[in-house]
Amino acid sequence: MAIDPRTIFGQRLAEVRKAKGFSQESLALESGLARSYLGGVERGQRNIALLNIYRLAKALKVSPAHLLEPASGLKRAHDKV
Repeated sequence: MAIDPRTIFGQRLAEVRKAKGFSQESLALESGLARSYLGGVERGQRNIALLNIYRLAKALKVSPAHLLEPASGLKRAHDKV
């Protein structure tokens, strides 16, 4: 069963955000996005725009591609899709 790409992205974003020591609120402020929007993205409820992926990557000091990789716990399940 395929996992929704919004869920994969949201879990990866949360993983990277936490690893970099950001709260949702601090990342929202740094990226210029609303905290409620960011929460929806992390829960896989929002279809994030490409521009916003770039804003988040810049704030986290990672490449946009880094945010598109599956979260650690999903890598094996994603490889089977």
